[in-house]
Amino acid sequence: MADNLRIVHCFRSPVGGIFRHVRDLTEAQVAAGHSVGIVCDSTTGGEFEERLFEQMKDMLALGIHRTPMQRHVGPGDLASAWHTYRIIKDLRPDVLHGHGAKGGAYARLFGSLLRVSRSRVARLYSPHGGSLHYDENTTTGKLFFALERFMARFTDYLLFVSDYERRTYRRKVGEPPIPNTLVYNGLRAVEFKPVSSKSDAADLLYIGMMRDLKGPDIFIDALASAGSRIGRAITAVMVGDGDDLPRYHAQVKRLGLESHVRFLPPMPAREAFALAGLVIVPSRAEAMPYIVLETLAAGKPMIATSVGGIPEIFGTGSPALIRPDPVELADRMRQALADPAAYGRLMPDEASLKARFGADVMAANIEKAYFAALDR
Repeated sequence: MADNLRIVHCFRSPVGGIFRHVRDLTEAQVAAGHSVGIVCDSTTGGEFEERLFEQMKDMLALGIHRTPMQRHVGPGDLASAWHTYRIIKDLRPDVLHGHGAKGGAYARLFGSLLRVSRSRVARLYSPHGGSLHYDENTTTGKLFFALERFMARFTDYLLFVSDYERRTYRRKVGEPPIPNTLVYNGLRAVEFKPVSSKSDAADLLYIGMMRDLKGPDIFIDALASAGSRIGRAITAVMVGDGDDLPRYHAQVKRLGLESHVRFLPPMPAREAFALAGLVIVPSRAEAMPYIVLETLAAGKPMIATSVGGIPEIFGTGSPALIRPDPVELADRMRQALADPAAYGRLMPDEASLKARFGADVMAANIEKAYFAALDR
């Protein structure tokens, strides 16, 4: 088996943490001499994501292939799946790495079909939260977890981005009958440089997808509550896009915060960090969010919800962690804004972050999993 692999990453939505994870992985894999390609949805993402694809296209020997992929199972899935399969088959991958629920399903099914035609393809799956966010007591949850159990037989290796994700899989799906390992998301060395706030910076920053799962509504409610208690207007910047954005605009207007909250389109995280002093991550659910790692690496103080793998970054009991609750968030906002310097000293130190969450460490461990899957 050659050391230089043909690697194809398959995922649905080229936004947020999954896209960031794939970009970092492809960069490291190309540097290691592998030929890499991407297959993802063509109907999601905007100008910001288009610029990222433009930056990547020349380094990917197997190219960037975008085709419509529905988020939910529906009538259009059959045609979409067939077209995606044809793209992947033409790329002749040694490794097919699926990310998220849809990407994971496609990678494992299509990798298995390629094996039928005598191609040797390693089929890897990184859930990144995905279907694991569903409640196992609901009909939808039971269906998804039954499908996950079924799909395990078509999987060569499972990669978890947090211990929380691995424990959730075991609880909701069952003990994986295949090799699996924990590989934390990682940051590049250049990202471990402080970002200073601008002279006209706002108090608070929310950056992420505009959907309830990520908690923009919690952030806005907490902002209104904290402002009334602190005795002055608290200013905020909200950076991101999504289908629910108009609803958050309406919420800000309803609470009388229009003059205190500025909405901006997606931008690189380090650019956004300069716009405010304190970063807020109010998510209701997460796996291992890059934005938390990026914030801390940039030397920015933050408040984050104690969900998913976030406590694994801070350590349990950190004063930076709260429940996804607007009252609790408002109270912590007031504490942090009362003495920003003291609050900043409560964040994890740079040395420990680099040792655990470096992109070089992440890429090396995932490459080991690829070769282990090919040797099975």
